[in-house]
Amino acid sequence: MLRLARFVFIVGFLEGAADHAYVIAANGLHAYRFFPLVSQILFFALLVLDPLAAVLAWRRNPWAPALGAAIMVADNTANWQADWPSVRADPSSLLRPYGLSMITLFGIFVLLTALPLRRSFLAVG
Repeated sequence: MLRLARFVFIVGFLEGAADHAYVIAANGLHAYRFFPLVSQILFFALLVLDPLAAVLAWRRNPWAPALGAAIMVADNTANWQADWPSVRADPSSLLRPYGLSMITLFGIFVLLTALPLRRSFLAVG
């Protein structure tokens, strides 16, 4: 089961990095202009942090789950803050299988698996 969790962790962070890279490539330096400045900086930093979390997990580095958890807390906070008015206006938007709902589910997954993954990485190392 932890092998599957590690796989989902790696793929999820690589997908996140790819998504941020796509948005920035398509829209340039002002890709996140509608977000607060701190969130804009975070989303650009995720171009490095997301793949770093994936590579560390690939190498079974015990710091990968903690980094992943920190990334997802920050990412979810930024996205929920920005999307809150839309969610309040249309709560059913959370039922869509993309966007905020997927970021939230992946964040919950990362937080729930962080400690077991860390323990398994320590056992291997």
